[in-house]
This record gives sequence, C-alpha cells and structure tokens, in this order.
Amino acid sequence: MTVYELNIDGLVGPTHHYAGLSYGNKASMAHAKQVSNPKLAALEGIAKMRLLHSLGLKQAVLPPHPRPHTAFLSALGYQDKKSLAQAHKDNPHSLSAAFSASSMWAANAATVTPSTDTPDSRVHFTAANLVHHLHRHLEANHTHQLLQTLFPDPKHFVHHPILPKTEAFNDEGAANHNRLAKNHGAPGIHVFVYDRCAFDHSLSTEFPARQTLEASKSIARKHGLNPNQTFFVQQHPEAIDAGVFHNDVISLANESVFLVHDKAFVDQKHVLESIQKAVNFKLNIIEIKNTEISLKEAVKTYLFNAQLVTLPNGAGMALIAPSECEASESVSGFITSLIEAKSNPISSVHYVPVKQSMQNGGGPACLRLRVPLNEHELAAMNPNYLVSDSLLDELEAWVNQHYRESLSFEDLATPEFTKEVQCAFDALKAILP
Repeated sequence: MTVYELNIDGLVGPTHHYAGLSYGNKASMAHAKQVSNPKLAALEGIAKMRLLHSLGLKQAVLPPHPRPHTAFLSALGYQDKKSLAQAHKDNPHSLSAAFSASSMWAANAATVTPSTDTPDSRVHFTAANLVHHLHRHLEANHTHQLLQTLFPDPKHFVHHPILPKTEAFNDEGAANHNRLAKNHGAPGIHVFVYDRCAFDHSLSTEFPARQTLEASKSIARKHGLNPNQTFFVQQHPEAIDAGVFHNDVISLANESVFLVHDKAFVDQKHVLESIQKAVNFKLNIIEIKNTEISLKEAVKTYLFNAQLVTLPNGAGMALIAPSECEASESVSGFITSLIEAKSNPISSVHYVPVKQSMQNGGGPACLRLRVPLNEHELAAMNPNYLVSDSLLDELEAWVNQHYRESLSFEDLATPEFTKEVQCAFDALKAILP
C-alpha cells in the first residue's frame, strides 16, 4: 500500500509580531519589538505550500489559533477590551503572549508515530505541552483539539493526552524527533533528542535546555515503540548556546538520509555508529564538520531547518531551503556539492523566502508537521484541510483582505486591532470550518 508523507503547514495568523518572547532563540531575540508584516508572513507561507503542492506532495493546512487568548487575559484580570491598554503598560509580556501567532510553527504541534511502527497499526499523536514558554504553553489544548478535527477517525488515529504541564516533562514536539526508514512505508527507527534530564541539575548552559529526556521517553511509551525502534540522544550544550533551541536547527532526516552537524549531539560518533548498526537498510549519514559550516552559520541560515522531501515518481529528494542559505557562500556551496554527489538521493533544491518567519526564529521545516499516512488513513482525515489550488487561492484572498502590512507591539493594545482580528477569524471559519 502506498504511504505518503503529509506535510501540514501552519497558516500564519494576523497577529504575527516580533516580541522576543523566546529566550535562547537568537533570531527572536534580535528582532524583538521591531515592526512585523503579518500579510507578507502569511503570503510567504502560502507560497511555500503552493510550491510543495506543485511538486506533487500531499499538503494540509493547520489554521492559526484564535487570538487574542481572551480566557488567559481574563484569568489575569484583564476582562474587557479597555483593559488591553493597562495590560500593555503593566504586563506587556503577557499581552504579547495572548496575541502570539507562534502556532504557525507546526513542527512544535505534536509528535507523530505512523501506523507502520505502532503495535495497533494506527497513527499516534501527542500534542506538545510547550510549557517552557508562556506564549507556546497557551497553544497545547487547542492544538490537541485541532489534531482531533483533522484526524477524527479512531479506527485509524489515536490522540494521547498532553503530557503533564510541568518543566519536568517539557515537550517541544516533532522539532526534537527524527524518523529514519528505507522509505515512508517501511518500518522505521525513531531518534528522540533531549536537552536535559529533568532531575539532574548538572547541565550548565547560558540558554535554556528545553526538551527533557523524561518527556521523550513518555511519548515513546505511549506510542508503543519498543527499545529496538528508539534512540534517545542528548543535544550538545555547545549547540544550545549557539542558538539551537530545537534539534531541527542542527539535524535533518528524511527516509534514509540523515543530515547532521558534527556539534549536534553529545558523544556523536557513538550515536551515529549505533544508529547505523540498528538499521537494516542503506543509511546515508551526511555529517557536516564545524570547519565546513560553523554552528553560527548553521543557525544564521537555518540550513538544517530546510525541508527534505521525497518527490513522487522516483525523482529523488528535494531540499526546500530558506533564501538565507542561498545568500551564504559556504552553505550554498555545500548544497550544490550535495546535489551533485552521486552518494545520496538529494537531487534538487528550491530556495524559498520565509523571511518574516525566519526573523522570529522559524524556517521552512518549523512551519510544518510531518505525518506519514497510507491511502486509507489519508482518505479518513478531514478533507476540508487538504491543500488544493482553490483552497490556497481562498486563503490568499482572505489574507489580502484581513491582514495588516505592518504591526507594532503598541498596536496590540488597541481595541481596533482586536476587532480586525476577530473579523478575520470569523471569515476564516467559512474557508476552514
């Protein structure tokens, strides 16, 4: 039976702004309080969806979460539109969190295990709790509900409860999870990357170590993965302090290809040797030395946050890389040599402009959640969210009608902006019910 990799792209919401809420994310910190362009951000994301759709890949849309998060503001005592100005004055971080559009980064939405690898032959989902940051923590429950809407049939899909919302079980979703297999339909092994052990306080880093080993092991247990299918590897502290807040900023996997920086993992030589021994297919491990592309350049360009996708009809793999990679001499040179090499399946590159997302710390891969589905599972999902040319046209028209071309932090406090946003979300319901 044919198995497809469905890419679910997060649609950028109308409240996309630069608040610098994510300490340790260098792009987010560098652009804090700058003026954003929500319209351009959303159109860039839709253009990326259109590109992948044109390449023959299966695509779906994850709609933005309703904002502002009024229940959160109300819990803090800000119970009407007039109180937004007061929140802006005495609680700006919380106001920004209530308006955050960070659900656009769908790679953090959940961890997914395909039916090929689970004991009950169903696709398993665990929505990420994202407790490390306030603005992301607000997403967890709604994301869980959205995934149930997209994948409603219990015959094919299992939705596990979110992990306990505590730092000991901090879970950042698929951004810290790689699956390696001969192809999407073959049994695979799962590489869970953690930053720290919850109850071991010996790790010392300047920037926060987010994902815990306890969270990763809990998800593997809930999804029914056995020890022969799983690796739990620790992210290198040096990478964390270079701005690698999620592992998808420093490693990238697709089917039999594992692209990894040599500063990605603790005891990396042993990690890669162990993974190589565990698989029963030809595994293409492409390790990039720090002398070739520095950690700084990898984080600046988000090379490892490119999407690596398998093209239909045996056309090889394509790298969907941010435009920043093309602008870097060392990175673009590496990508050219990668494509020219005969030793791996990567056959082409498409450079995409997603600057508005990049300036907040998210590249092409951050904007999507990967879900391998067989033909029956694909047919069982909610068809309203599957990408078509007509759906993309509708979304583009919606964005052009309702989104601002500039948004400052001060704008969040105005009742006029809240009214605009509510009108936008009301209109979206007619497109994505």
